[in-house]
Amino acid sequence: MSDGILDEAYDRLHRTGPEFEGWLSNHGPMAVEALTRHGHQQQVHRWLDDYLGRLDELPRGLRPITDWRSALGDAKRAGDWLAYFDRQLREHPWRDVLGTWWPRLLPGIAAGATHGVIRVGHAVRALETDDTTPQRLTELGQALGYWAARWQPVPGADRMPTDLPTDLSTGPERVDVDAALAGIPRIGDQSGGVRDRLKRLPGVPGWEPALAALRPARSPAEAAQGLTALVHRAGLDYLRFGHTEPVMLVHAVTAPTAVLRTLPALDRALWAPSLAAAWAAAAAMTSVYAPADGIAPPTVTAATPAEVFARAARHGDEHVVKLADAVLDAHAVSGDDRLLAAPGYAGQMI
Repeated sequence: MSDGILDEAYDRLHRTGPEFEGWLSNHGPMAVEALTRHGHQQQVHRWLDDYLGRLDELPRGLRPITDWRSALGDAKRAGDWLAYFDRQLREHPWRDVLGTWWPRLLPGIAAGATHGVIRVGHAVRALETDDTTPQRLTELGQALGYWAARWQPVPGADRMPTDLPTDLSTGPERVDVDAALAGIPRIGDQSGGVRDRLKRLPGVPGWEPALAALRPARSPAEAAQGLTALVHRAGLDYLRFGHTEPVMLVHAVTAPTAVLRTLPALDRALWAPSLAAAWAAAAAMTSVYAPADGIAPPTVTAATPAEVFARAARHGDEHVVKLADAVLDAHAVSGDDRLLAAPGYAGQMI
């Protein structure tokens, strides 16, 4: 990755707020990180020239964050949260800040239609795999601040088991990712914005049992395997369900991808709850946006992973770019060529 291009892009973006036009998420930092990651640095500034005109200014703070619990999920405090994490990352190593705040933010993984955790995942990848620069630290701070300001739980997720019972011979049998995602019920009224839809989940018959059906991870390695399987399954499900909500169902793939990318920077004790939270996010997005019955997946056009991403970059839509970035990660692990159809399919619909 070209450090200079990404850092220049971050400099341009960090004068803008995390949301625009009400509460649409600023996808700029995520998209430019993906473009540079896949070798498309030459497109970054041209892409930004077009995108920056949509964005709002950086929000101003009201007062410093002192009682962080009461300020979680208060969008009016977005400027305060950005300032708080900027200060934290100036005073402490970024892995320490992430390790402290990840378990605090994780229960609110639905924040900003999951864009809080997605933006953090891109920021952590930039820090983990390249030099720690001031721009990358600022980006992590803005990502964490956005997550904190929009912190929102998935209904029922607080009652999910995150550990297996000591006696595995008792209790209901837990199921794997594919079976669990196939068993997610849908909300009856799939209209309105994501926050309105999420509020309907408690009234869905069978929602909480379906949410609790996934087998909890028994080890950090099993948690990583579960997250890998979840991204893979969600990517394939996009081909079956994406026609109904081509933008919003992207997040059922990109949210667990962001969690998976963050694992190497976390204490391994946090991996199992990270799987549980990512599962809840993917299940919720499926329930509130996917139809009950899918369609036959589109035919896969032969292409290399590099060609798949290049087509997404030429398309230019931030969701297409981010979906390509996520499914290429999944494809690198599984070798399942069916996944490579998802970005092109999204590009046809968005």
